[in-house]
Amino acid sequence: MSEPVLHAQSLGKSVLVAGQPLTILHPLDLSLKTGDSLAIIGRSGSGKSTLLGLLAGLDLPSSGEVTLAGHGLNSLNEDQRASLRAQQVGFVFQSFQLLDSLNALENVMLPLELKNRKNARQQAIALLTQVGLDQRMHHYPRQMSGGEQQRVAIARAFAAEPKILFADEPTGNLDSQTGERITDLLFDLNYQQGTTLVLVTHDERLAERCARHIRLEAGHITERR
Repeated sequence: MSEPVLHAQSLGKSVLVAGQPLTILHPLDLSLKTGDSLAIIGRSGSGKSTLLGLLAGLDLPSSGEVTLAGHGLNSLNEDQRASLRAQQVGFVFQSFQLLDSLNALENVMLPLELKNRKNARQQAIALLTQVGLDQRMHHYPRQMSGGEQQRVAIARAFAAEPKILFADEPTGNLDSQTGERITDLLFDLNYQQGTTLVLVTHDERLAERCARHIRLEAGHITERR
């Protein structure tokens, strides 16, 4: 039986507010295998982004443990967690987070160059062609629509062939038609590369595309499917 690519055990998060503990995420268990897709859904303030940050090692839990690609995140320092993310993780954000000073091709090449890939340019061109932007490679983010920018962001996220991809409201800033195209693209690449997807979303249609989903309310899992 294969090991999970992502495993959380008794994972919880509390903070101090005016000297009093406030629980943002109550302890939960979660396990995903290679190629799985999970939607984390719930209203604003339910703990979705907190959970995503903990699973990705962007934040440390108050209780419990996350194991990502065989590495226990609690035992790693900040630099080691960053290195692990660079090697194993991709991110897609609602705000795209492209570098304005780089064109589309350069944005996608960046993670490949950081990994010293000799064919970074060829790989980036292939990915941008795959997402339908072969005519926009030399355009800068400010010259592109929101949907085009998100496609660049997805190509960049998949460029380094991550084991797991975290997406935080990836269709949140897009109209419904563009959002559907972005959703199709995410799942096409998920299928082709066998990448595990973890999506935070308000979009019920996007959630339904995932093999599994959990619903959070006030930091509790109220539904699993």
